[in-house]
Amino acid sequence: MARKAFRPARSARQPQPSSPPPAGAAPSSDRDKIIAALFALLAEKSIEGIGFAEIAERAGVSLAGLRGAFGSPLAIVAAHVKDIDRAVLASDFSDMAEEPPRERLFDVLMRRLELLAPDRQAIRSLMRSARRNVALALALNALAARSQKWMLAAAGITAAGPRGALRAQGLALLYSSVLRAWVRDDDPGLARTMAALDRALGRGQRFAGILDDLCFIPSRLCRLRSRWRRRGEDDADESAAA
Repeated sequence: MARKAFRPARSARQPQPSSPPPAGAAPSSDRDKIIAALFALLAEKSIEGIGFAEIAERAGVSLAGLRGAFGSPLAIVAAHVKDIDRAVLASDFSDMAEEPPRERLFDVLMRRLELLAPDRQAIRSLMRSARRNVALALALNALAARSQKWMLAAAGITAAGPRGALRAQGLALLYSSVLRAWVRDDDPGLARTMAALDRALGRGQRFAGILDDLCFIPSRLCRLRSRWRRRGEDDADESAAA
């Protein structure tokens, strides 16, 4: 079945027309400038080649200010991930309330990619580095799994308990495969990305069904054990009566 075109989610607060800041207005926070600086640098080089002094210079802050805000480049990446999470969660998905979970999750993740569009080259750089650096790959995976718990919640899908943790981890892996298509997708309509996401969610749906069956097995075994135990007791009572 052909998928309908992606409809960008409405922001929880309607954006106001942009205008130049008034004279003397306070600049954006050092935190925001540092995040923007790192992602601008990532678009130019790998994270391994970016030092603290370079980040501070690009952000226009002192090294002391950088240290006060963040302890490592990865901490800056984590802050960016959290900002994207918050922006997605602030979006209005109320018109998707009656849609199936898979459709809701599709819209949530497309909204995330929409927000990430300015950082496409930086994310491509991080992905290249992660392929060479196992420690970085594991750290980014942990960030992604934590983030996907919130994306599941935005789509109205539970991510609580061990089953939820597995679901979030599985979604993080599926989402990483979509990112590989997204960083190469030069179509303004993101047709390749949407197709990749649709396929990934199809795989995830099958995985979730298998997971639900596996999680159901322990309780089913308990019932079977109880039934066989009762049957054994009944047989023993009949033998004693005979």
